Amino acid sequence: MIENSVNGATATDVLTSPFIQTLVQQIRGLDTYGVYRNWANDLILKPFVITKQKKREISIENEVDPVTLGRIMGFYRAVAARVEQETGLLSQVVVDLNHEGFGWVLVFSGRLLLVCKTLRDAQRFGFESLEKLASEGETLVQKGIDLAQRFPEVGKL
Repeated sequence: MIENSVNGATATDVLTSPFIQTLVQQIRGLDTYGVYRNWANDLILKPFVITKQKKREISIENEVDPVTLGRIMGFYRAVAARVEQETGLLSQVVVDLNHEGFGWVLVFSGRLLLVCKTLRDAQRFGFESLEKLASEGETLVQKGIDLAQRFPEVGKL
């Protein structure tokens, strides 16, 4: 298990958070060959944890590789899925990146834009710890839920 203890939270506490559980479901759901079938959740999430030192080592000269793009899509699909679970509004994700790793991620429901995030240096997409991963995910989910509840008629268009 990844040893992560920030703000008194243990890795086990983080692995049981609703966002992390949904993220793992998204990753396992796209695993057409069953590679992750017997993997522990913390092992599946390990690619999302990238230290500052490791980020410095990743060259931004290269294009965004498919594995990194998959991590980005998985993260934001988990955000969309959590918003769906809480509001009942069908949510979709669009990622538009150029070859340099700059672009946008949009999570929308109907005509309502729930999350609009600018990506910079997407080659370095990751979080310092599982806690930060869960925290960022839950923050985006909560903002999306708030917008969906404030403008339900737009989300249903």
